Amino acid sequence: MAQGLEVALTDLQSSRNNVRHHTEEITVDHLLVRRGQAFNLTLYFRNRGFQPGLDNIIFVVETEDAVYLDSEPQRQEYVMNDYGFIYQGSKNWIRPCPWNYGQFEEKIIDICLKLLDKSLHFQTDPATDCALRGSPVYVSRVVSAMINSNDDNGVLNGNWSENYTDGTNPAEWTGSVAILKQWYAAGCQPVRYGQCWVFAAVMCTVMRCLGIPTRVITNFDSGHDTDGNLIIDEYYDNTGRILGNKKKDTIWNFHVWNECWMARKDLPPGYGGWQVLDATPQEMSNGVYCCGPASVRAIKNGEVDLNYDTPFVFSMVNADCMSWLVQGGKEQKLHQDTSSVGNFISTKSIQSDERDDITENYKYEEGSLQERQVFLKALQKLKAERFHSSRRGADLQPSRPTPLSQDSPRSVHTPSLRPSDVVQVSLKFKLLDPPNMGQDICFVLLALNMSSQFKDLKVNLSAQSLLHDGSPLSPFWQDIAFITLSPKEAKTYPCKISYSQYSQYLSTDKLIRISALGEEKSSPEKILVNKIITLSYPSITINVLGAAVVNQSLSIQVIFSNPLSEQVEDCVLTVEGSGLFKKQQKILLGVLKPQHRASIILETVPFKSGQRQIQANMRSNKFKDIKGYRNVYVDFAL
Repeated sequence: MAQGLEVALTDLQSSRNNVRHHTEEITVDHLLVRRGQAFNLTLYFRNRGFQPGLDNIIFVVETEDAVYLDSEPQRQEYVMNDYGFIYQGSKNWIRPCPWNYGQFEEKIIDICLKLLDKSLHFQTDPATDCALRGSPVYVSRVVSAMINSNDDNGVLNGNWSENYTDGTNPAEWTGSVAILKQWYAAGCQPVRYGQCWVFAAVMCTVMRCLGIPTRVITNFDSGHDTDGNLIIDEYYDNTGRILGNKKKDTIWNFHVWNECWMARKDLPPGYGGWQVLDATPQEMSNGVYCCGPASVRAIKNGEVDLNYDTPFVFSMVNADCMSWLVQGGKEQKLHQDTSSVGNFISTKSIQSDERDDITENYKYEEGSLQERQVFLKALQKLKAERFHSSRRGADLQPSRPTPLSQDSPRSVHTPSLRPSDVVQVSLKFKLLDPPNMGQDICFVLLALNMSSQFKDLKVNLSAQSLLHDGSPLSPFWQDIAFITLSPKEAKTYPCKISYSQYSQYLSTDKLIRISALGEEKSSPEKILVNKIITLSYPSITINVLGAAVVNQSLSIQVIFSNPLSEQVEDCVLTVEGSGLFKKQQKILLGVLKPQHRASIILETVPFKSGQRQIQANMRSNKFKDIKGYRNVYVDFAL
């Protein structure tokens, strides 16, 4: 009987296999293969050679690709692309923020695996955790919880206080690599600080590194419904100033989350594909600060009873907004708006720097019968769940069932009248010039009498800074306008807010909300109108001086300026780019005089070929996020 084979050496052919599996940018020293694709290895035997027909070698391999995308351009964008854009600003001024995902940079794969090992699930039951790592549903929930630090030593501390003296202002970050490496180098202690776009960007890096197709999504006018009734309540005083919300409901100027592509065998057929994951710590899910995966198709169809966290995501894109006037200790309903939440839902286009609007993936067209039917369907499912929850609570502990909210949305067929329809007066703000940082803000209030009667209006105007999560800061400008309108007449009331008036009150988000609360002496109805202004900076200009070739020196010119009419101090320029710089570059610029324009030349040696991107940010004691980017194609060395 022939002697059995003894394996002396196994050649995993790491370099060749990794190239075929598009993982060579991560490593060529260790085998790193992707699901659903063949790879080669060679076995060397110690005692004798392999004899076909006599010897049998059996490999047992179990593979299932639950995250397979059949489109090669989509795979290139959502797995392989290591840079992109995160959309910020407001629905009236959408701006791309360049970001270095850097999922193939040195040590990132090791950091991502360490992140999984630091999760509460692994710490509690490592065997079960590892057994479940083949499930993208499970892994995505673990990563969503680990990106924030609310329950564990996750990657990022969230901070919305405007006080970042003991860390980094979230607006200053330009990439995930520096964040993940800082977390790893500090013994897996949370990095200070992040907000929604930073959480989403870092999660995108981790998920793409793990081979799960992922993209970053921005939702403008994003609802945060804390009590699950699909109503966002906003409160105003008689000057039109928005008040801090006692219910903690808010409309975020924009909110950023992720979509990951995966099969959902835990759901009915048809609900696989893109799933919402939100690593920003807003509400708990099964006792942990994470959110998702929630099927995008389930959100559009109002199937809010499907896992995970679908009701919360539904409210972010399709809640109604109720405006209230608070006066003399009483609350007066101003208007219920069914279309103000969830606008211009955006992501980067495939293999392009353009923006894709994917709002139709999340909901039917606002104002359509189908959209209202889905809203009512979701509301009824939530009420039924609250009723059953209260009944279960009653079975466990005798008490009165929790009363259901009597708030009801407007009916499908009969929209409610707006106050402006009752008074027959329309108010609207219009900017006269682009709102540039450092300059006065000039705008007008347009008043239109839609009736055949004279109208005497008193309008209270105010302006206040906002954080991007909707939190209001103190008002810094107020005015009162008295406007008399003849039948069908239109008038404009000019307004100006000087730089000296708003500069010291501005938040990092550079958002100003102007409001007008109008009343007509012959009617008890009040008309509320507001507009959010996003102040803009001039971008950093980046020029590549010469051809970019792997392993050859490359000069890069960065042109920047102080846009303000005052001196700024503590200026720091940050530059990075995967495949172009080994690590993030920080250049101390010191003091910049008013309106001063300058440039510097940086030298680097590209070490990866293909399409690359340079990201830059400049901060000072007066501003934190003047940004710029430049795409660069790096050729192979001859």
